[in-house]
Amino acid sequence: MSLKRALEKLKPGSRSPATSDDEGLTSPNGGASPRASTSNLFTTHRASSDLQRHSDIANSTASLDHGPAPSSPRTSGIFTRRTGESPSRSKTNPTPAHNRTGSISTSNPIQAFKEKLRIGEPSAPESNAPLNRDGEPMSRNQQRKHEKQAHQEEKKKETMEKEKEVERRKKELEAQAERELTPQQKAKYGNVPPNSYAGEWRMEPRMNIMDFSARDVGKEVVFRARIHHLRKMSSKFVFFVFRQQLATIQGVLAEHADISQYMVYWAEHLEAESVVLVKGILQEVKAKQGEVTGATIHDVEIAVHSLHVEAAVVEHLPFNVYEAEVTQTEVEEEAAQAGNKDGHTRVRIADRTRLNNRVIDLRSTASQGIFRIQSGICSFFRSHLESEGFIEIHSPKLQGGATESGASVFKVEYFGRGAFLAQSPQLAKQMCMSADFGKVYEVGAVFRAENSNTYRHLTEYTGLDLEMQIDEHYHEVLRTLDRTFKAIFQGIYARYRPEIEVVKRQFPHEDLVWLDQTPIIPFAEGIRMLNESGWRDDDGNPLDENEDMGTRDEVQLGRVIKQKLGTDYYVLDKFPANARPFYAMPDPNNPELTNSFDIFLRGQEILSGGQRIHDADMLLDKMNQLKIDPQTMEEYIQCFQWGAPPHGGGGIGLERILMLLLNLGNIRHASMFPRDPKSLPAKPIIKQLRHPESSTMHPPWEGQDRAMAGLDFQPIEKLIANYGDATNTSWLEPRTEIWRDEFTGAAVGFVPTDGFAITVGDPLCHASQYLKTMTGYLKYIKKERSLKPLWLLVGSEAEDVLATKFNWRTFSVVAEQRVDPAHNPALNDSDVQRKIRHAEKEGVKIVDYMLGAPPPDDMKKKVDARVEDWLANRKGRQVHLTNIRPWQDQEHRQYHVASTPDGTVVAFVAMAQLSPDHGWQVKFSLDFPNAPSGSIEYIVTHALKIVGQAGATNVTFGGGASSKFTPGHNVNGTKVKVLSKAYHAIANELKLTNKTEFREKLGAFDDPSYICYPPHGLGPMAIKAILNFFEADG
Repeated sequence: MSLKRALEKLKPGSRSPATSDDEGLTSPNGGASPRASTSNLFTTHRASSDLQRHSDIANSTASLDHGPAPSSPRTSGIFTRRTGESPSRSKTNPTPAHNRTGSISTSNPIQAFKEKLRIGEPSAPESNAPLNRDGEPMSRNQQRKHEKQAHQEEKKKETMEKEKEVERRKKELEAQAERELTPQQKAKYGNVPPNSYAGEWRMEPRMNIMDFSARDVGKEVVFRARIHHLRKMSSKFVFFVFRQQLATIQGVLAEHADISQYMVYWAEHLEAESVVLVKGILQEVKAKQGEVTGATIHDVEIAVHSLHVEAAVVEHLPFNVYEAEVTQTEVEEEAAQAGNKDGHTRVRIADRTRLNNRVIDLRSTASQGIFRIQSGICSFFRSHLESEGFIEIHSPKLQGGATESGASVFKVEYFGRGAFLAQSPQLAKQMCMSADFGKVYEVGAVFRAENSNTYRHLTEYTGLDLEMQIDEHYHEVLRTLDRTFKAIFQGIYARYRPEIEVVKRQFPHEDLVWLDQTPIIPFAEGIRMLNESGWRDDDGNPLDENEDMGTRDEVQLGRVIKQKLGTDYYVLDKFPANARPFYAMPDPNNPELTNSFDIFLRGQEILSGGQRIHDADMLLDKMNQLKIDPQTMEEYIQCFQWGAPPHGGGGIGLERILMLLLNLGNIRHASMFPRDPKSLPAKPIIKQLRHPESSTMHPPWEGQDRAMAGLDFQPIEKLIANYGDATNTSWLEPRTEIWRDEFTGAAVGFVPTDGFAITVGDPLCHASQYLKTMTGYLKYIKKERSLKPLWLLVGSEAEDVLATKFNWRTFSVVAEQRVDPAHNPALNDSDVQRKIRHAEKEGVKIVDYMLGAPPPDDMKKKVDARVEDWLANRKGRQVHLTNIRPWQDQEHRQYHVASTPDGTVVAFVAMAQLSPDHGWQVKFSLDFPNAPSGSIEYIVTHALKIVGQAGATNVTFGGGASSKFTPGHNVNGTKVKVLSKAYHAIANELKLTNKTEFREKLGAFDDPSYICYPPHGLGPMAIKAILNFFEADG
């Protein structure tokens, strides 16, 4: 892959030999230089003799944020290295910051990475270099940044001009069309008003695409369809693919006669998946190959004469059906083509993304075929049983007791008392036998509260159940079921062959094989067949003939039977009693067995059935043995006490049989709206906001138009305090552009970089609004800004939306380093406390400036001067999210200043208030030159104590590199190995994962953040953009 080729250049041991392990960036204090308070992506550290004296925290913030800007505060660093001796603490010269030999120097991890990738090679110095704001010639780095900013501004200007031109052109054409077109031409296209379906009834016949053929050439047709795909061929010519459920047909719209250029222009800007009413003439295919290969109708196409939108797509789609139709085979074939590097044009939509956008997925031809076949199964089930004298019943789904066992039943409140959702219609069916209905069946919902997150289990499914009286032998039930299944199989393959072939494109499989005489194999014999084939359980032992089989055993037995008997469909009879419910009739010759059976398809069970106990005394005895309280089933037991004939039956899982018949691989594809243990997730709790007036759930203009009401968006600073994490504080930087949702005021910050929109942090809104906010933002970035989106450092909730709703790839190599200030282990750490006592002996005092009471101007000037000292002593180029701007957003800042008795400021901490969930951020923690040892430990533990006493339970120091590459969603197989290997090579080469000792003593724990990108979106250019983003000035 392109990423692999780019990163293979970076291998451990490729740099020039260093004189010591301490080569690196230098810190003013000479101590450890961890990273800044917020959102640090990769952090490296080195041992230092002054570590005990110069805090990890101080430099952790400071070493990431650079550039004197005391009037504009913000810091959230990302990449950092531990530093060598400080000039203020050592008489030795600092190690040179950069090695010009072409090998990697350890002085700057990003420059080292870029040199390895040969990204942004420095150009030779020029004598006529432009001047910086201090009047001095710009350095090469400053020139590059200056040129990059100029290029970005130019690109932004071009994009805006292009957008204005498109809008101007659109309005111009609309005005021209209004002036120049005749009423007949205007009537050829447009949007149908939504309330226009109660007027004159024209009785215009509507056609089905599936019925069109070459015999109909020259015929005028009218049909409703969705725009499956469209391609603009020229300003006078547009190709469409129209879709109607399972069928697609090619359409051609060309300028001629009453088809104006305005109509063509309007049509080419329609969105895929729009519902349109099409009128046109069927014509012969004009393609060179003589047929249309990209549609299901191959021998005819439609010349569009009229096109009207009946339902427009007004919300950005995470994917469209044209993309959902791409098969894994097509992806692999395209990737294997000569000259095609990564199969960039075709991506298979992940199952989880499909299921989380179910309505769109259900529009696909495969889904249309699946659920037509599902309907057919129910239809053939009903028709065959009715032909055998069965009647359909409808049993209640609310019951007073558990049908099968209490462990897998859903409990519900029923007017102040307990009730249960039916696990099956079993009890009602048997009561019908006592009521002399003879033969009954039901198609209805079944509920199982089993926490099984497997490919074959659902918590709610559709049961196909039957029950019938027995005359002489319980196999009468088995034979009835066997005839029913064969009627279903034969009917499906006869009536639904086109649907089956459509499904096979997405889910390749062979047709089902069954025998005229269905094998009925005793359970014990089936176990012996498995054991004789060499199959063993997980412990390596033969299977027990008196114990039920697991799923793996069932599947393997299916393979054995297919090989020996040549069938996918068979029966296992005489199941052990311990594998059956309490109402199963015992075998008269062996009480350890039952008169029960399972029917299997492709090695998996699709039906469980048998004879029921119809004797009241025997039933009560069995219930007592199994510790089941008869009082919970009084009505059920009474029907047997009143006399019930011998009977039996079985239950089929509709979704299970459909999954196995079509080899869908996951039962969720066989359920229209699947329910499993992860369905119906709890909605995020709406907590009390710090600024209720700046809510996105209830914006200030709620119920009215914001612009008409003359109301501004909620201030970004207040949104950060309501919803933000540490990374969001970087949005206050001048380089960050803010997109706002017009309806809610939700915000997303991004920085245009090298053609990409580098987006950092979660959206600023309630978590329940993430999907809608992200949808609108991504549409804006792609459509209006023509940028490629990358989303960095998001939390798990935002990552889940990007992965499951937009099919993005995600992984984590970063984590927010959080502590609980109310339970700070550093307070009991002897080494930390020794340092704090030393600072106190030196006379260090801390002054607190709480929320709403910022430091006075004279104190600000003192701090600013010390920040300048700190910056002057810092060496090496920094990588960061923000610069040091302590007095930014003072409304949400808390300050702590440590000074010596002579008034010298020796340490400084700025705490940024975040959302109620995320608490606080150690925004800046600076240990100034010549500070007494222990000053930084003293002020940081003090700041944590202050917020802890106020009730905070969460404080973050910002992001740091994780010790390993962790895949998130939609990243697997070879890609995981490539990315993991590349990350570990970089991490080892640049020493990114060393943790600071001080943070460990504070009890810091990692809260993963994620890197998210669209399919094929993380190539070398994206990596370059990310590196440039983190290296650029804020």
